[in-house]
Amino acid sequence: MAVEVSNRASMEAMEVEKGEEEREVNNNVMSQLTDPAGTPLGPPMYLPQNAGPKELQQMVNKLLNNEEKLPYAFYISDQELVVQLGSYLQKHKVSVKKVLTIIYQPQAVFRIRPVSRCSLQGHTQAVLSVSFSPDGRQLASGSGDTTVRLWDLNTQPPMFTCTGPLFFILSGHKNWVLCIVWSPDGKHLVSGSKAGELQCCDPQTRKPSGSPLIGHKKWITGLSWEPLHLKAPCRRFVSSSKDGDARIWDISTRKCVICLSGHTLAVTCVKWGGDIYRFSGL
Repeated sequence: MAVEVSNRASMEAMEVEKGEEEREVNNNVMSQLTDPAGTPLGPPMYLPQNAGPKELQQMVNKLLNNEEKLPYAFYISDQELVVQLGSYLQKHKVSVKKVLTIIYQPQAVFRIRPVSRCSLQGHTQAVLSVSFSPDGRQLASGSGDTTVRLWDLNTQPPMFTCTGPLFFILSGHKNWVLCIVWSPDGKHLVSGSKAGELQCCDPQTRKPSGSPLIGHKKWITGLSWEPLHLKAPCRRFVSSSKDGDARIWDISTRKCVICLSGHTLAVTCVKWGGDIYRFSGL
């Protein structure tokens, strides 16, 4: 009698366990993960209905052996999965009798690198103008301290100053440096000041290209070089001023070759166009 009771209890326990397994299987969804090209990621597997994008991401990263966890988006029949599987199946009335295909798609990863240095210190007064070299490796800055400084963007300390007692002392401006511009070939650097003079520097030799260019009666408002494709090597640039004039200079002769004096008020900007034309504006 005791043996019969024991056998009956064992059978009941087995039936309960079998029922729990069946319920567990019914609560899972047979799914196949594939990439956008349709390549399966392993064999089909049962996924719990409470699995969402977060759990699927962890699974895909593990199956792909990604050392760095990457973000993925998941799609079922062109619909992005943003909820748990069970909620999606119920909402869209998807049958679980067939294998459910889930497409995983990697998302773009954006990284913000930490700023190692956010300022280039050296000027003693406000920086009023900056200009990158054509190759992007150097930066020239003009300041209210009357100096023009050239910075190596790879090492960041100033390489030299066109005017000022740092590394190299060169003949300089008498007032604020308002404008600064590189020649398209990177062989010349011209700056203009509030005193109206223009200073030319050779970035390679670290020396001024002669004495300042004098002609404007008021401060310099704009500078622009003749494009390299129009004439090489670079020799000419145009300057604009508060005095209402735009002047074209030849760097080799160090003279003003043309004075454009048609404006009745200050010329606030100037640009040398790509088709020989020069544009200036009030």
